[in-house]
Amino acid sequence: MPLDPQMKTILDQMAAANSAPFHRMTPAAARELMERRAPSGAPVAVARVEDRAIAGPAGEIPVRIYTPAGAGPFGALVYFHGGGWVVGSIAMVDDVCRRLANAAGCVVISVDYRLAPEHRFPAGPEDCYAAARWAADNASAGGWDRTRIAVGGTSAGGTLATAVAMMARDRGGPSLAFQLLVYPATQRELTTPSHSQFANDNYYVLSRADMEWFWGHYLAAPADAANPYACPARAASLAGLPPAMVITAEYDPLRDEGEAYAARLKEAGVATVLRRYDGVTHGFFGMAAVLDKARQAIDDSAAALRSAFRA
Repeated sequence: MPLDPQMKTILDQMAAANSAPFHRMTPAAARELMERRAPSGAPVAVARVEDRAIAGPAGEIPVRIYTPAGAGPFGALVYFHGGGWVVGSIAMVDDVCRRLANAAGCVVISVDYRLAPEHRFPAGPEDCYAAARWAADNASAGGWDRTRIAVGGTSAGGTLATAVAMMARDRGGPSLAFQLLVYPATQRELTTPSHSQFANDNYYVLSRADMEWFWGHYLAAPADAANPYACPARAASLAGLPPAMVITAEYDPLRDEGEAYAARLKEAGVATVLRRYDGVTHGFFGMAAVLDKARQAIDDSAAALRSAFRA
């Protein structure tokens, strides 16, 4: 379908800024660009927001914890930001996390994992897994229920979320109730029709050329592309993973691989809901301040989280 009118306005504004595409920038310049794109204005009110640091495999990991109004113990969502494993931060997803905490009535633990190329795979997944373990081990003190912990994220963060779900399955815990996967990258091979459709057109936020750049910075060696913790589509089996919601966007090079991954989850017996949002691009989930479909996607995600936490 045609671009959503609100989405087109956003894209036209971004095009007018005439920023270089990711694949023509250094990681430092790309990080600066993403910080400039972070939502501005008064933040959505949440009952409590706390910044702290938790123990990780290579030092402390910064986290930001959002607690909604009401009496606990709450369900908890351990959330991983996007940015191709190279850019992004907890500040970039502050608005999304506030909205999810309020709409789902759950604690959201946003994780500032290590970024590539300074810290290539498997640094990011190991940090994220450590954060999920920390959430389970500290549930009572934190005010959430260790039997109601979900993982989630957008783009690279969605990839990390499903990697953590696999790691939890393979390493004997923690037990996870749900995975929220918003346009995840699932394979190194960029050969799907949606990758061809958006090969070099950066008007739509992300291109295949950008994904080549991100993967090139993230993986430490070509063999890593066969590791399911880096590329979930390469997993021999998806059985035993927690229920999932997979969100894709029509105008997104990652659309087809996300939808194929949802199909594989279903084939493996994992209860999975797939939602494609038409007329929007990669990154739309973080645009709730100006995009109706982003608010709808957050509300849909919150409903899925509430259902998972009641199960």
